[in-house]
Amino acid sequence: MTYEIRATGPLPHAPDLSRPAGGPGTPGDRPGKLVAVSDLHVRYGENREIVEELRPESDADWLLVAGDIGEQVADIRWALGLLRDRFAQVVWVPGNHELWTPPDDPVQLRGVARYDHLVGICRELGVLTPEDPYPVWEGDGGPAVIAPLFLLYDYTFRPPGTHDKDSALATAHEAGIICTDEYLLHPDPYPTRDAWCRERLALTEARLREIPEELPTILVNHFPLVREPLRPLRYPEFSLWCGSEATADWPRRFRARTVVYGHLHIPRLLTCDGIPHQEVSLGYPREWRPRAKEPGRPVQILPPVTAGVPA
Repeated sequence: MTYEIRATGPLPHAPDLSRPAGGPGTPGDRPGKLVAVSDLHVRYGENREIVEELRPESDADWLLVAGDIGEQVADIRWALGLLRDRFAQVVWVPGNHELWTPPDDPVQLRGVARYDHLVGICRELGVLTPEDPYPVWEGDGGPAVIAPLFLLYDYTFRPPGTHDKDSALATAHEAGIICTDEYLLHPDPYPTRDAWCRERLALTEARLREIPEELPTILVNHFPLVREPLRPLRYPEFSLWCGSEATADWPRRFRARTVVYGHLHIPRLLTCDGIPHQEVSLGYPREWRPRAKEPGRPVQILPPVTAGVPA
């Protein structure tokens, strides 16, 4: 059965879906998998080399990219173009780093204009974004609606002992914890990042409600949707820049088979209310070098894996 999940408004350009869909590829190919990665941070030479070597196991594999490819528009275009040439389909959501406006980037767009510019690049490349119709994975482990989300954060993941945004920010500043977003992630034309977040939450929730109830989802966001992944943070004050309390029930409400996220650079699998939450970050070289796991290897999302063996 084929499903079509449409956006709430018309698309300026239709996404390029001429590449193979999820599922078996040409005869002799292995069945396709849905895999995910995030926080590639290609401004680091070692990370860029990892991306250059990143290849699918099958011509039918789809890749979810959960944000933070880099800060420079040219680097984002390079990485997405390379990955789109290799995977049957690439689905991207923005991280906070893509939304920065670094002073040395030739593209000095800010806020919504910068995001729209990146969406335009994705459409040129045939990469799907949160602004496109939600695709349906119909390969092994499907069908499941892939819902790429762009939500930002609203300062409601507050550290203990704080009761509002201002007191939480004051506590973070006193601890010496200030996210670079406060200087480089501009919310224009919104007055604040949390105002932009509230708008994105409302728009996205409306779209998720339109998904047919018989279909499960794969929710893909740069930031965690629940607080549990934040518990190991060395500096709990940083949680302010990590998501929103408003999404705490979304995995249950919208029938998530898996939640995919990044941002924390703590790659691991958590189960919350019976739903897997999979962080798929690569992270910075100083973080991944000590790990035994091969760096940059995409995490298999579908078909699901149980104890290292596909379910």
